[in-house]
Amino acid sequence: MIEPDFSQPIPARIERVHFIGIGGSGMSGIAHMMLEEGIAVSGSDRSGSATVDRLVERGASIAIGHDAANVPVEGPHRVDAVVVTSALWPDNPELLAAREHGIPVLHRSQALHVLARGKRVVAVGGAHGKTTTTGMVVVGLHALGIDPGFVNGGVIAGLDASSGHGSSDVFVLEADESDGSFLLYDVAVALITNVDTDHLDHYGTPEAFDQAFARFANGASEAVVISADDAGARRVRERIEHERVVTFGEAEGADVRILEIRTGASAACTVEVGGERLELEVGVPGRHNAVNAAGALAALVALGFAPADAARSLAGFRGTGRRFELHGERRGVRVYDDYAHHPAEVDAALSAARTVIGDGRIIAIHQPHLYSRTRDMAGEFAAVYERVADHTVVLDVYGAREDPIPGVTGALVADRFEHRDEVDYLPDWQAAAERAAALAEEGDIIVTLSCGDVYRIIPQVLAALEDGDEA
Repeated sequence: MIEPDFSQPIPARIERVHFIGIGGSGMSGIAHMMLEEGIAVSGSDRSGSATVDRLVERGASIAIGHDAANVPVEGPHRVDAVVVTSALWPDNPELLAAREHGIPVLHRSQALHVLARGKRVVAVGGAHGKTTTTGMVVVGLHALGIDPGFVNGGVIAGLDASSGHGSSDVFVLEADESDGSFLLYDVAVALITNVDTDHLDHYGTPEAFDQAFARFANGASEAVVISADDAGARRVRERIEHERVVTFGEAEGADVRILEIRTGASAACTVEVGGERLELEVGVPGRHNAVNAAGALAALVALGFAPADAARSLAGFRGTGRRFELHGERRGVRVYDDYAHHPAEVDAALSAARTVIGDGRIIAIHQPHLYSRTRDMAGEFAAVYERVADHTVVLDVYGAREDPIPGVTGALVADRFEHRDEVDYLPDWQAAAERAAALAEEGDIIVTLSCGDVYRIIPQVLAALEDGDEA
């Protein structure tokens, strides 16, 4: 992976830009917004996708595969900047071509900073729940009559987009803490969902990780919104010196206090804000989503909206892409995908699934994400899956930005199961799909979990379910 160079000056004027890895959820959203700004967009990705197709339909020029020739480096079509992510390898030929020809290389967060300049920015940071909470804030603002600009890590149901240009002065973005880029933005309202120590490859120590969140909060010009329940958030709260802090959660004394949570196909709760009791409901399952909704409500209140209006505005939220997203049903078995890639996220996702399946069983397909996380958290993953799922199929590691670590495979997770009959380690995807389908019975669900490319196995799972029906 590359270390982002945030000292790279951002060009005062950008008319042409090239994205390396344009098909990613965050990158594609920024590319769409730049197209809306009238900026000529080119890019590349390692494979085609519906996301890439949509950008091409809107006028982007996109090559499949990475090659130095993809980057317009000369003549009238020379780009003003190349946009990258931290997941890029240092020897990427397009990155090397840009540097060789003196083209500024901007991290995606710097490109997002360009789009958000001069706006009233609501930035959502945290270890878990960022994409969902960001989507909730955007949906709430629309219901309140505000058309915000936004960039999110997943497509927002109902808006069918992960980004939007917006016509108001409010801009909502999902802020990435993994590489420190969430500190770049000029934030009005900083929302922290939770703080679960991670990304120590970048920060080095838990102390430095917490301090980064404190800097993120203290840099907000209007307000900080932060969980009153999460242990990590409480640690960070002690470092926050901002004069306006709005807390949310079940803890006594929270400014937006959750009094009761009810779960099923949707998440609902009673909250108390300023002595007023309100009902809050969003169209996604799980206790964690009731808490996310309380955080979104707190952010809307911090922006100046009346609590009752803000609570009503969130009722239209129906989820975001890759967050317990239904992909199909065969012979009474529903197949979902979820972005969960940390033990706490897996716990939340599977616990939410448990509230909607009745007497059915959960068959999980786990793709470990990052070699370092798999090495360090194999036991935690195994414990969560063994406790919440009925059976787990483990794939091999999706390395993303990391080089392989000798001896680190998906077997590390499977080997930590206490009951080995509840897990299979199957690095071959076809074998994994067939095993999950063979286990599933009517009323069960199969759910893939990872922020890697595990969702690509879903057609194989659906096909295997069909084959099982014919047998």
